[in-house]
Amino acid sequence: MRFSRRRFFEDGLKSSLAASLALGASSAKADTSLFQVPAAVSNSRIKQSACRWCYKDMTVEQLCSVGAEIGLKGIDLLEVDEWEIPRKHGLICTMGYAGGGTIAESMNRVENHAAIEAAFRKNIPLAAKAGVPNVITFSGNRKGMSDDEGARNTVLGLNRVKKIAEDNNVTICLELLNSKVNHKDYMADHTAWGAAVMSEVNSPHVKLLYDIYHMQIMEGDLIATITANIGVLGHFHTGGVPGRHQLDHNQEIQYDAVMKGIADAGYQGYVAHEFLATIDPVVALRQAVELCAV
Repeated sequence: MRFSRRRFFEDGLKSSLAASLALGASSAKADTSLFQVPAAVSNSRIKQSACRWCYKDMTVEQLCSVGAEIGLKGIDLLEVDEWEIPRKHGLICTMGYAGGGTIAESMNRVENHAAIEAAFRKNIPLAAKAGVPNVITFSGNRKGMSDDEGARNTVLGLNRVKKIAEDNNVTICLELLNSKVNHKDYMADHTAWGAAVMSEVNSPHVKLLYDIYHMQIMEGDLIATITANIGVLGHFHTGGVPGRHQLDHNQEIQYDAVMKGIADAGYQGYVAHEFLATIDPVVALRQAVELCAV
């Protein structure tokens, strides 16, 4: 599923990113004022990444090059054939697609379990070989199914594949998404539902992908919720609310405080930026990295 998770760039962003790319790799090296990694980023308790789909007009190579220059540790949401690319730049793929279903069709329906298991049996060992620590999966949409039935089915599905993850030291992360704005009818739209599923599965290699943007829309109370559930949270995504734009003064989440809460809770994994910038995307990413360096 290549870049199919979200709608991509607004038309105005294409010219902005084209301008960035016109500067090219030479600009990334020549203009050190733009790309110099501040000490706060180098010494941060938060290991940061960026979601590939948000930079559609960049190649993976270009995104990795820029990411390394501004202090990222990895690139998120890459396909299997892209997993090795970040390593050439001193990065890793922090979250990979490995056949874990789609947003609409995944773990909450038993008829999807066999295909997901087959894909994970093939791809999770490849993730381990490539140093990819996490692979993604979803609950699926409700389509009239009760949350209780969906939770039971999701537990069955995750129990079916958890040993694959455990044997390969890779974590399967089920993403929490909002059903109010972006993903109507999605089942895993509250932390409590996801945490209850995780409790039943009870594996250190099956956790939640806590998307801060989505959970701010659905429930808020971010720091307290993250702190209370940190044991079942395996990955984070960012994005400004409203609009899923850059992390600036035009959105309502105080991201430095949220990052401090995540770090103070003892989290050791990755936080991946997942937003569609309305300014130069590279500049927006650099600003997000500096803001979240706590």
